[in-house]
Amino acid sequence: MSRARKTHTLPPADPTLLLTALHIGASSVSIIIAERDAEGNPTPVDFLEQPAPLAQDVFGGNIVSNATTERIVSIIHGYQETLSEMGLDPHNLTRAVATNVLHEATNHESVLNRIRIACGLPVSMIDDGEMTRLIYLKTRRRLQHLPAMTRRTALVVHVGPGNTRALLFHEGLITRYTSYRMGTHRTREAVEASHAEGPALLRVIREHASGNLAQLRFDFSDVSIDGIILIGYEIQSVSSFLTKNNEACTLKDFRKFTTETAILSDLGTVKRFQLDYQTAEALIPALEINLAIAEALGMKEVHIPNSEYEQGLLHDLLVSREMSGSFATEVLRSARILAERYQSDPGHGEHVGKLCAHFLTNLQDLHHLPEHDALLLQVAAILHEVGTYVSPRAHHKHSEYIILNSEIFGLDRLDVTIVALVSRYHRHSGPKLDHPSYAALSVEDRIRVCKLAAILRVADALERTHAQRISKIEIIRTADKLRIRLPGLKDAAIERLAMDSKADLFEQVFGLSVVIEEDN
Repeated sequence: MSRARKTHTLPPADPTLLLTALHIGASSVSIIIAERDAEGNPTPVDFLEQPAPLAQDVFGGNIVSNATTERIVSIIHGYQETLSEMGLDPHNLTRAVATNVLHEATNHESVLNRIRIACGLPVSMIDDGEMTRLIYLKTRRRLQHLPAMTRRTALVVHVGPGNTRALLFHEGLITRYTSYRMGTHRTREAVEASHAEGPALLRVIREHASGNLAQLRFDFSDVSIDGIILIGYEIQSVSSFLTKNNEACTLKDFRKFTTETAILSDLGTVKRFQLDYQTAEALIPALEINLAIAEALGMKEVHIPNSEYEQGLLHDLLVSREMSGSFATEVLRSARILAERYQSDPGHGEHVGKLCAHFLTNLQDLHHLPEHDALLLQVAAILHEVGTYVSPRAHHKHSEYIILNSEIFGLDRLDVTIVALVSRYHRHSGPKLDHPSYAALSVEDRIRVCKLAAILRVADALERTHAQRISKIEIIRTADKLRIRLPGLKDAAIERLAMDSKADLFEQVFGLSVVIEEDN
């Protein structure tokens, strides 16, 4: 079933004001064309969507078939014709992305190359960090009006095609973020071999998800959740059948709806809910997983937004890069919560972070690190000593392990790996190729780790006493030295001793030896 809807009937006066976002999703390929209003916010003009069984291929055999790839290419060609008719460059979209599900396909690079060659369009994969950012943005922009979000503690659950993410809000602020390898299409393909139908299929789905459900129940066993909001492509596609005017749906009604839907054939599901076949096949796992989560948490009702999931996702893709300030604040909050959990010295971590920020600002022409890496360095500063929770001895290695095995809101696995390595290298040995996590990185990412760790080591040396003695820093660069003056500090013997053992990496990376000068 092909779906194409106009959401704004007036043609834009100036094509240069138009924005375009393409999303190769788990079960469809969609595009939105939007026009910037006077405030710079995108207003939808057109929204088009057509089905493509990407997730079915990925979770069915870990490879995207040639037929599916060519289906995607054909859909994009059609969209490009529409863009040309509107006077837009069909090869220069504002955003062109593919679901992170594609990463699990062994031939994902070939698929993206085929699209680039056939359509003249570079497409990037959404990573876990941006997916979390999009869920957060959706929550901020579209869910705040829901009654559940006004309560003291609210949980937003996103059951996606491959994974489930849970964001816990306490008085409007994120206090916990978890993810689980449990999704609609992943589950659908996993239980396909059972040939179960109706109630039996629901039991098989529940059994398959039991391990993740037990982990989720444990993760939130220490909090009292006042309201739960369920979002996702499939669950929101039938939200109008479950709730009206964004009112709550009781678990009794939810359970009844799920049972009744489970006995429908795929064709019956398509006709009743006006879905494409790929979405219809994933609907039962979506319903049962969401129901199981609500039951596991002891909820009596759920909230399901009536808004269009895919159209909202595309809209948010156009603005997600413009929300770095508030999003960075939430990332740092998540890092501080993790640091508190492992009883890391908060004053020390925050002060090291301030010192790092000072070096980043004043040495920009030396390190050339982007804003995102500056955020990762701040996270590493907050977390670099969490390993002392295990033992002060070799705590840098314990810090690496803890961070690698933790969730930090808004950071994907590469980000977390970089933070873990930078934290590890805040003391003792610098990066080495016989360190597995470091060796597994690309050359570019290894350079990022070296730059960030070099700056962290210098900042940490200046905070050797854990007493926040350094309040002012003056930096003077010469051809071969970075001279650091510390106004107001009469005796910097401790800091100089620490710098002697920590500034080696800075000199190796940036070619400057570090010299501390007291205030005379």
